Amino acid sequence: MTAKRKILVLNGPNLDLLGKREPEIYGTLSLADIENKIEAHARARSAAVECRQSNHSGQLIEWLHEVEGVLGVVLNAGGLTHFDVALRDAVAALERPLVEVHISNIHARERFRRRSLIAAVAVAQISGLGWRGYLSAVDFLIDEFGAKSDLGFRAGAAPS
Repeated sequence: MTAKRKILVLNGPNLDLLGKREPEIYGTLSLADIENKIEAHARARSAAVECRQSNHSGQLIEWLHEVEGVLGVVLNAGGLTHFDVALRDAVAALERPLVEVHISNIHARERFRRRSLIAAVAVAQISGLGWRGYLSAVDFLIDEFGAKSDLGFRAGAAPS
Protein backbone atom coordinates (compact mmCIF):
# COMPACT_ATOMS: atom_id res chain seq x y z
CA MET A 1 0.00 0.00 0.00
CA THR A 2 1.53 3.32 -1.02
CA ALA A 3 1.63 6.36 1.25
CA LYS A 4 -0.96 7.95 -1.01
CA ARG A 5 -3.49 5.42 0.24
CA LYS A 6 -2.67 5.07 3.97
CA ILE A 7 -4.57 7.00 6.64
CA LEU A 8 -3.76 7.26 10.33
CA VAL A 9 -6.81 7.15 12.64
CA LEU A 10 -6.15 8.45 16.16
CA ASN A 11 -8.56 8.23 19.09
CA GLY A 12 -8.05 10.04 22.37
CA PRO A 13 -9.00 9.60 26.00
CA ASN A 14 -11.90 7.40 27.05
CA LEU A 15 -12.64 6.22 23.53
CA ASP A 16 -11.36 2.82 24.62
CA LEU A 17 -14.57 2.72 26.71
CA LEU A 18 -16.88 2.94 23.69
CA GLY A 19 -19.76 0.51 23.94
CA LYS A 20 -19.75 0.79 27.74
CA ARG A 21 -19.54 4.53 28.41
CA GLU A 22 -22.78 6.48 27.90
CA PRO A 23 -24.17 4.30 25.08
CA GLU A 24 -27.11 6.71 24.73
CA ILE A 25 -24.59 9.30 23.49
CA TYR A 26 -21.79 7.23 21.93
CA GLY A 27 -23.62 4.07 20.84
CA THR A 28 -23.08 0.45 21.69
CA LEU A 29 -20.19 -0.42 19.37
CA SER A 30 -16.79 -0.91 20.95
CA LEU A 31 -13.72 0.89 19.62
CA ALA A 32 -12.56 -2.44 18.13
CA ASP A 33 -15.92 -2.76 16.33
CA ILE A 34 -15.55 0.74 14.90
CA GLU A 35 -11.94 0.16 13.88
CA ASN A 36 -13.00 -3.01 12.04
CA LYS A 37 -15.63 -1.02 10.15
CA ILE A 38 -13.08 1.69 9.27
CA GLU A 39 -10.53 -0.89 8.09
CA ALA A 40 -13.09 -2.73 5.94
CA HIS A 41 -14.31 0.55 4.44
CA ALA A 42 -10.77 1.69 3.62
CA ARG A 43 -9.94 -1.70 2.07
CA ALA A 44 -13.00 -1.39 -0.15
CA ARG A 45 -11.59 1.97 -1.30
CA SER A 46 -8.14 0.40 -1.97
CA ALA A 47 -6.69 2.20 1.02
CA ALA A 48 -5.25 1.19 4.37
CA VAL A 49 -5.75 2.62 7.82
CA GLU A 50 -3.73 2.36 10.97
CA CYS A 51 -5.84 2.83 14.09
CA ARG A 52 -4.36 3.88 17.42
CA GLN A 53 -5.87 4.99 20.74
CA SER A 54 -4.32 6.63 23.79
CA ASN A 55 -5.61 8.17 26.98
CA HIS A 56 -2.54 10.44 27.02
CA SER A 57 -2.19 13.73 25.18
CA GLY A 58 1.57 13.35 24.86
CA GLN A 59 1.23 10.01 23.07
CA LEU A 60 -1.23 11.49 20.56
CA ILE A 61 1.21 14.35 19.96
CA GLU A 62 4.08 11.89 19.39
CA TRP A 63 2.00 9.99 16.85
CA LEU A 64 1.16 13.25 15.06
CA HIS A 65 4.88 13.96 14.81
CA GLU A 66 5.28 10.64 12.95
CA VAL A 67 2.83 11.17 10.07
CA GLU A 68 5.48 10.98 7.37
CA GLY A 69 4.29 8.61 4.67
CA VAL A 70 0.54 8.84 5.26
CA LEU A 71 -2.09 10.54 3.16
CA GLY A 72 -3.79 12.16 6.13
CA VAL A 73 -5.05 11.80 9.67
CA VAL A 74 -8.46 11.27 11.22
CA LEU A 75 -8.48 12.48 14.82
CA ASN A 76 -11.10 12.06 17.52
CA ALA A 77 -9.34 13.77 20.40
CA GLY A 78 -12.25 13.24 22.78
CA GLY A 79 -12.23 15.67 25.69
CA LEU A 80 -8.78 16.99 24.71
CA THR A 81 -10.52 18.77 21.83
CA HIS A 82 -11.80 21.46 24.13
CA PHE A 83 -8.71 22.52 26.09
CA ASP A 84 -5.42 20.93 24.95
CA VAL A 85 -3.37 23.69 23.34
CA ALA A 86 -0.32 21.44 22.88
CA LEU A 87 -2.39 18.94 20.88
CA ARG A 88 -3.84 21.78 18.80
CA ASP A 89 -0.31 23.04 18.09
CA ALA A 90 0.79 19.56 16.98
CA VAL A 91 -2.13 19.47 14.54
CA ALA A 92 -1.22 22.95 13.26
CA ALA A 93 2.34 21.77 12.58
CA LEU A 94 1.23 18.81 10.45
CA GLU A 95 2.27 18.66 6.83
CA ARG A 96 -0.68 16.38 6.13
CA PRO A 97 -4.42 17.09 6.15
CA LEU A 98 -6.30 16.20 9.33
CA VAL A 99 -10.04 15.68 9.74
CA GLU A 100 -11.45 16.13 13.24
CA VAL A 101 -14.18 13.60 14.07
CA HIS A 102 -16.64 13.41 16.96
CA ILE A 103 -19.16 10.63 17.43
CA SER A 104 -21.67 12.91 19.15
CA ASN A 105 -22.74 16.35 17.98
CA ILE A 106 -20.46 18.46 20.18
CA HIS A 107 -22.37 21.60 19.17
CA ALA A 108 -25.59 20.28 20.74
CA ARG A 109 -24.01 19.23 24.02
CA GLU A 110 -22.73 21.03 27.11
CA ARG A 111 -21.41 24.53 26.54
CA PHE A 112 -17.77 23.57 27.24
CA ARG A 113 -17.92 20.86 24.53
CA ARG A 114 -19.00 23.29 21.82
CA ARG A 115 -15.55 24.83 21.50
CA SER A 116 -12.89 22.94 19.57
CA LEU A 117 -9.31 24.16 19.60
CA ILE A 118 -8.56 21.72 16.79
CA ALA A 119 -11.24 22.84 14.32
CA ALA A 120 -9.37 25.96 13.24
CA VAL A 121 -6.29 23.95 12.24
CA ALA A 122 -8.08 20.91 10.76
CA VAL A 123 -9.13 20.73 7.14
CA ALA A 124 -12.62 19.65 8.24
CA GLN A 125 -14.73 18.69 11.24
CA ILE A 126 -17.31 15.90 11.26
CA SER A 127 -19.56 15.84 14.30
CA GLY A 128 -22.68 13.91 15.20
CA LEU A 129 -22.67 11.13 12.60
CA GLY A 130 -21.76 8.44 15.12
CA TRP A 131 -19.19 5.88 13.98
CA ARG A 132 -20.06 6.73 10.37
CA GLY A 133 -18.21 10.03 10.79
CA TYR A 134 -14.94 8.10 10.60
CA LEU A 135 -15.97 6.62 7.25
CA SER A 136 -16.87 10.07 5.93
CA ALA A 137 -13.46 11.36 7.04
CA VAL A 138 -11.67 8.48 5.30
CA ASP A 139 -13.69 9.08 2.12
CA PHE A 140 -12.92 12.79 2.19
CA LEU A 141 -9.17 12.25 2.62
CA ILE A 142 -9.06 9.69 -0.19
CA ASP A 143 -11.23 11.72 -2.55
CA GLU A 144 -9.64 15.09 -1.93
CA PHE A 145 -6.00 14.24 -1.26
CA GLY A 146 -5.49 10.73 -2.63
CA ALA A 147 -6.58 11.54 -6.14
CA LYS A 148 -6.96 14.56 -8.34
CA SER A 149 -9.90 16.57 -7.11
CA ASP A 150 -11.35 19.98 -7.76
CA LEU A 151 -12.99 20.94 -4.50
CA GLY A 152 -11.02 24.14 -4.67
CA PHE A 153 -8.66 23.92 -1.71
CA ARG A 154 -5.74 22.02 -0.31
CA ALA A 155 -4.47 21.62 3.24
CA GLY A 156 -1.05 20.27 4.04
CA ALA A 157 1.19 18.65 1.53
CA ALA A 158 -0.04 15.34 0.19
CA PRO A 159 2.78 12.80 -0.09
CA SER A 160 4.30 12.32 -3.50
